[in-house]
Amino acid sequence: MNDSEATPSITPMRIFWLFLRLGLTSFGGPAAHIGFFHDEFVKRRRWLSAADYAEVVALCQLLPGPASSQVGLSIGFLKARYVGAAAAWLGFTLPSALALTALSLGLSAWPDAASGGWVAGLKLFVVAVVAHAVWQMGVTLCPDRTRLTLAVLVAASLLVVGSAWMQLLVLVLAGGFGAWRGLPAGAAADSLHLPLRGRWPSGFAVVFALLLGLSFIPLPAGSDGWLAAELYRAGALVFGGGHVVLPWLQEGFVASGVMPADTFLAGYGAAQAVPGPLFTFAAFLGGSEGGIGGAVVALLAVFLPGALLVFAGLPLWSWIRRHPRARAALAGVNAGVVGLLLAALYDPVWTSAVHTPAGLALVLLCWSGLALWRVPVWLLAPLSAVAGALLW
Repeated sequence: MNDSEATPSITPMRIFWLFLRLGLTSFGGPAAHIGFFHDEFVKRRRWLSAADYAEVVALCQLLPGPASSQVGLSIGFLKARYVGAAAAWLGFTLPSALALTALSLGLSAWPDAASGGWVAGLKLFVVAVVAHAVWQMGVTLCPDRTRLTLAVLVAASLLVVGSAWMQLLVLVLAGGFGAWRGLPAGAAADSLHLPLRGRWPSGFAVVFALLLGLSFIPLPAGSDGWLAAELYRAGALVFGGGHVVLPWLQEGFVASGVMPADTFLAGYGAAQAVPGPLFTFAAFLGGSEGGIGGAVVALLAVFLPGALLVFAGLPLWSWIRRHPRARAALAGVNAGVVGLLLAALYDPVWTSAVHTPAGLALVLLCWSGLALWRVPVWLLAPLSAVAGALLW
C-alpha cells in the first residue's frame, strides 16, 4: 500500500483514543484481545475485511513477540502508516504500563510490602494461571502424539539445563524437527489477501538482527544498558505470547540475583489483573530497577523487536504461507513453546510459591475458577491476594 492509499479520514489521534479505550477494557490475555480487535475494527467500524484481519493475525502469530500488540500495531499501520502504528501501540499499552510502573515504585518505596501474605496469594494465583496456559496451549499446539512428545522432551531438557542459551537451542531444534518430519500445520490461507507492503523491510530486518546481536554483549547487571538488552532479547526470542516471556525474564532477573523471586512473581501476578498486553510486565521490572526512566527503557526494549519484525515480515508473509516446510517448522517451534512453559511452571513458578497444603488448595481453587467457572483474571487476582493475606 502506498502512502497515498492510507485512509486520510482516520487520523493517528483517533487511532490513539480507540486503542486507549481498548487498553482500559481489554482483559483476558492475547486471545481475548484479538477477539476485541475483531469486534471493534472488523464488525463495528469495518476498517478491515474479515479476510484481511485473519491475514494480519496469522502473520503476528507466526512472529516472535506479543501477538495482540503486533495485531494492533498492524491495524494502526494500515490506517495511518508508521505514526498510526505508534498511536495504536501507545494507546493499547499505556494503561497497564502506568499501573505496573506505579506498583513497582510503591514496592520500591515500601519494600516490606513485598513480604506480606498478599504476595504469597498472588504467587499461588500465578501458578494457576501458568498451569491453565500450559493446558490451553497444549490442547491447541500439541494435538498429536508426536508434538506432545516433543513438548515433553523440551521440558525435560530445560529442567536439567535451564539456561537462556538452552531455551533458544531447544526451540531451534524443535523447529528443525518440525520441518524434517513435515508436521501438519494446516492449509495455507492463499485465498486471503492483505494489500500491504512494508517500507524498507530489509532495513527493519537488519536493525532487528543488529540489536539482537548487541543484546548478547555482557553488561553490568542493573544498568540501563543491561535492562534494555535483557528485555530486547526476551521480546525478540519469545514465541507464544505473554506467558512464555516468563522463563526468559526469570532467567535474566531472578536467576542472576538482580530481583527476588517474590517480587518478580508478585509483579507478574499483578500484570494478570490489569487490562492490555501482558508484556507491560516489563514496566514493573524496569520501574523496580530504575524508576520511571527504567520503566520507559524496559517498555521500549521489549516491544521494539516485535514492531521491527512486523514491518520486516509483512512482505515475506505471502511467501511463507505457500511453503509447507516453513509452516511445519513453525508447528515444531509451537510444540517446543509448550515444553518451555511447562518447565517454567515447575521452576520458578511452582518451586517458589507452593510450600504448604493450604497453598496447593488455593492453587486448585484458582485453577478451577479459571478453567471451569471462567472467573475473569481481573477479579481472581485480587481475591487471591486477599486470601493470601488472610492465610499467611
